Amino acid sequence: MKSWTHVDRIVAPSVLAADFSRLGEECSRAIAGGADWLHLDVMDGHFVDNISFGPAVVEAIHTTNDIFLDVHLMISRPDHYIPRFLKAGADLLSVHVEPEAKHDITDSLATIRAAGCKAGLAFNPSTPLEAVLPYLDQIDLLLVMTVVPGFGGQEFMPEVMPKVKEAVRLREERGLTFHIEVDGGLDPQTAPTAAAAGANVFVAGSSTFKAPDIGEAIRAIREA
Repeated sequence: MKSWTHVDRIVAPSVLAADFSRLGEECSRAIAGGADWLHLDVMDGHFVDNISFGPAVVEAIHTTNDIFLDVHLMISRPDHYIPRFLKAGADLLSVHVEPEAKHDITDSLATIRAAGCKAGLAFNPSTPLEAVLPYLDQIDLLLVMTVVPGFGGQEFMPEVMPKVKEAVRLREERGLTFHIEVDGGLDPQTAPTAAAAGANVFVAGSSTFKAPDIGEAIRAIREA
């Protein structure tokens, strides 16, 4: 069942690490294994140096599985594509704050929320936290990248954790309620570091879909 709850630790397996030759089965396997959300990385070959999939894949997953779809738009001009991903069934759409994304951030977030979808704002490891501060009261989720975006299988960057801690402080100071999500290199060894910093949503790709037992892998991340 779809869920948007503030629990201690939400685990969102990243579909990018799944076996795309049997994508439907892979998503069902993650759900049966206890996934809270599914994380879908959309990449256009411009904003990041990789190409993944578009609205058709999101729609296919949406129509075959009843789970919260966390869609991360690592693309240029997300404002142009937001309506297509809303129609495809995204439950949350995260857009990037970096200038290379080439959109009006406030307008994009407002469009997402006006459609009844949750709105997220993502930023890269090299981007200072100050870049997202003007938008914290406009979001439902802050996505802190813990690897350089574009490819799976990278190592977790603990040097990003001070940004997570400061985001937690600012959230409390401003009386806000957004989730804090971390994406990149998350596994049972790195999850405790992110949790200690204050993150509560954990995107995990290789450590879940490529594990011998995806259910055990999800539980290990949730309980680490």
